[in-house]
Amino acid sequence: MPTAIAVTSPDLVLPAPDPHTPPAAVFSSPDVQPLDDALAHAHRLLDAHGHLVVLYPQSLPAAHEQRLHTVRSILESDRIALLRSPLPPLGLAVLARQLCQLSVCDFSPGVLASAARLLAHYVHAGAVLNSVTRLDRVPVGLKTHAKSWLPGSQFAVLAHPVPQLVRIGAGDLEGPDYACHLLVASTAAPSEWVTGTLAAGWQVGAVLEAPLPGYSPGWWGTGKLTEFAAHLSDLSVLYQLVASVRRESCRWCGMELIGDRCGFCASPVAAPELQLPAGGTYS
Repeated sequence: MPTAIAVTSPDLVLPAPDPHTPPAAVFSSPDVQPLDDALAHAHRLLDAHGHLVVLYPQSLPAAHEQRLHTVRSILESDRIALLRSPLPPLGLAVLARQLCQLSVCDFSPGVLASAARLLAHYVHAGAVLNSVTRLDRVPVGLKTHAKSWLPGSQFAVLAHPVPQLVRIGAGDLEGPDYACHLLVASTAAPSEWVTGTLAAGWQVGAVLEAPLPGYSPGWWGTGKLTEFAAHLSDLSVLYQLVASVRRESCRWCGMELIGDRCGFCASPVAAPELQLPAGGTYS
């Protein structure tokens, strides 16, 4: 029974890379999806899949985020994980698809939920912008702000995993040092700098296009942009990456996890000096 993966907008659901990958479910905003519908939707998913992992961006409106917590609270379910992600919208869509790919593997719900933080480190997410005057999610110096007023200026910004900002023609972005694919989304035709210069410099295996998520203009501070996300696309690589990490049991809810925090209850893993010894008691 694969764990259900969900997102908060239909445009965060990318096409499945193969016939075996289930699509992500969607919990839309409160003005689109009434509370009763959201509750019924969550109940059906739990009945069919056992556990539910919901990914949503840090930029999600407060009312929408509160709706997610309300659904979990009313259902009194500890089988719903709500994961707030710092990734830009297109990067978050990539992460959701990766979790959907892994959901059909033999990972427990706890490992799958906590794997989101691990996999996010391997998503290089950025954008090409005509202006950075309203960009507040990546540090922008005063000189760069001033240059953004010059006609024809364009900037390449990497928001994750390490913030970078360069003026196109005056520098390059440091990218992944492993084989990856590049997903591109734009308000118009994708930037040739992304599909050409960046793709060649990062030695990506393939460049694919997707619709621009509705969250993107607000996230990047402009409606004129080309968003991109370099990512691991091979399921076998994703599987080995997650499977290679040591698994532990959450000291609070008992769920299996990887990393330093439980994906379901958010409880941190105890520091080594605070963990029980093999005998189960302290001497």
